[in-house]
Amino acid sequence: MKSWKSENLLGDVWGGTAAMLVALPSAIAFGVTIYSVLGAQYGAQGAVAGILGTVALGLLAPLFGGTNRLISAPCAPAAAVLGAFAIDHMSRGGSPELGLLLLALMGLMAGGLQLLMGALSLGRLIKYMPYPVVSGYLSGVGMIIIASQLPRFLGLPKGTGFWGALGSPEMWRWQGMVVGGATIAVMLTAPKITKKVPAPVLGLAAGIATYLTLGLADPALLTLEGNKFVVGALGGGEGGGLIEAFSDRWNALGQLGFNALRDLVLPALTLAVLLSIDTLKTCVVLDALTRTRHDSNRELLGQGLGNLAAAALGGVPGAGTMGATLVNMSSGATTKLSGLVEGIAALIAFVLLANLISWVPVASLSGILLVIGVRMIDWHSLGFLKHRATVLDFAVIAAVIACALTISLIVASGVGVVLAVLLFIREQVHGSVVRAIVSGDQTFSKRVRVQAERDILTEKGGQTAIVELQGSLFFGTTSQLYHALEADLKRRKYLILDMRRVQAVDITAAHMLDQIKDMLGERGGMLIFSRIPKHVPSGKDMEDYFDQVGLVRSSHKVRAFAELNEAMEWVEDQLIAEAALAHNDEIPLELFEIELFAARKRETLAELEVQMEKRHVAAGEVIFSIGDHGDELYLIRKGSVRIVLPVGQGQIHHLATFGRGAFFGEMAFLDGEARSANAVAFSDVDLYVLSRQQFDAFTDSHKKIALNMMEGLASVLAARLRYTNAELRALQA
Repeated sequence: MKSWKSENLLGDVWGGTAAMLVALPSAIAFGVTIYSVLGAQYGAQGAVAGILGTVALGLLAPLFGGTNRLISAPCAPAAAVLGAFAIDHMSRGGSPELGLLLLALMGLMAGGLQLLMGALSLGRLIKYMPYPVVSGYLSGVGMIIIASQLPRFLGLPKGTGFWGALGSPEMWRWQGMVVGGATIAVMLTAPKITKKVPAPVLGLAAGIATYLTLGLADPALLTLEGNKFVVGALGGGEGGGLIEAFSDRWNALGQLGFNALRDLVLPALTLAVLLSIDTLKTCVVLDALTRTRHDSNRELLGQGLGNLAAAALGGVPGAGTMGATLVNMSSGATTKLSGLVEGIAALIAFVLLANLISWVPVASLSGILLVIGVRMIDWHSLGFLKHRATVLDFAVIAAVIACALTISLIVASGVGVVLAVLLFIREQVHGSVVRAIVSGDQTFSKRVRVQAERDILTEKGGQTAIVELQGSLFFGTTSQLYHALEADLKRRKYLILDMRRVQAVDITAAHMLDQIKDMLGERGGMLIFSRIPKHVPSGKDMEDYFDQVGLVRSSHKVRAFAELNEAMEWVEDQLIAEAALAHNDEIPLELFEIELFAARKRETLAELEVQMEKRHVAAGEVIFSIGDHGDELYLIRKGSVRIVLPVGQGQIHHLATFGRGAFFGEMAFLDGEARSANAVAFSDVDLYVLSRQQFDAFTDSHKKIALNMMEGLASVLAARLRYTNAELRALQA
């Protein structure tokens, strides 16, 4: 109960009261719009339904919902769906009493569906509705409201459509236009003068005042009976009281049949989805403004209970509304208590003002809804037409609007989602999934090799292709990937696929990769994966997925490595072995077998070897660390050594690997400075260690070999630099 201990009780009270003043006029207008379709005499009952919906949602949604400051009330999507259903019902010859019952049942079904959505944790999914769909849906609802309210604004008889109203200026009633015009004018100008009183309240007050002023000149306007300019007396078709109207709704149960219930399913689903989207859209905006996070699924449960209660009472269902919520927040509200205050304030207003509802001008309510409808249209989306990159997004919005106006809102949402998905697929297909392809004779692993091995890799490295992939590999990009690799599949023996930037792989792409594996295997080649993502954005473990589909199971046709360098080093070893340069790595090299001392006299080398230390280092042991002072040159007789650079937080960067016959530590040997990296034995290592002091002593009597050794160092370092430059040029190409 901690959330109900408001730190700003006064702010919650003021916020809830101000929100009621914003929500109630719109709710009354929505109710009149829906119920007037059943007959002009049901307008007053619609006004009451709007108030009852506000009360029920205000009392229950905050109690069971999950969002502070959110105000729930009847809304435009509810008016659009329920109004369209009522029009269809009456056009098929249905009775008003049955229509009242069906509207209530639709509200009950929608509330129940929202409860189900919350229980199944579907709240998060609804939030991911694409923006073009939401934009088109809101604009479609706005246009539906405008089309339904314009005939009322012009004072035309019931049943007159939008185009019929525009084409019959001789039937326009100037009294309604004056009242509605005054309402619209005040709603638009009031915020520029004062923001203390909500614009809909001032607009409604202006409409009523204008109507009463006209009544002074025409006494007929001040007569309630038979007056089509006002909401009229509360009651049902026979002018009975509110209780009789409520009982009439449920007395129509005898007229209910299977076909009628079947026809409710799709509209109820439409209503539930749209109300949920409207609510969660408002919650997302509220989160952004208040730096909080709402509970989507809990909010759906609260909204569902509120709509169940509203429908059971004969009220209009609703959702979390943007305008009233923002007024609530700006008035100082901080908790869910403000939503409860809004419901209580609506109930008090109903008790005190029920008798005055009969005199509310219909044209004034139409004016309020016309302003709401115009504001719901996403005018900013017209800017998408200015840019080629967003024209198709505007086409999605236009398609959603067209479906909303001609078919239904739920079909419009479905069409919009499908089109948005197609646009996404189109974007993915047009974007390349191959980031780069580099030949194995242009780039090499970090293993530093002797000259003979480098020559082999320069000659035979073209049998390898290193392919860096990116984006999503799915049915839409499978063909593109195959065509990008087709040329390499025909001439390469080893194909390394770097998967580090891949975000998704579906079964179609996995099947295609399996075919590539078989194609390479038929020619004695191999498919090699490196850096397969452990987790992709969808949460899928890609390593497990590849194993489940049989792509990386034990096979001579495929291998997988954790790092790209490991994959490249393994392939290089295969190429060197195939070139008959394989050697027994278990036998330590003698000094004359090391590349640096090739073609030197063994007698002289024997004297130099006396100056050297033979050292054995176990795998994993540190040979030297960054910052150490030492002047030794290390020559590898057996095993391999990795040079790594610490980069913080326990992480290291692999710089190079030195193998049998190579040397390292030459920088400190030459300049005497501190070590610039760590040297770690990657496997058990046997070394020759020559310090600079011992070497200088040796040079006093063997100047020629000392000079040759320095030239050899320079030559090897120059060769390494040339290979590095060649790699950089290949990467830039």
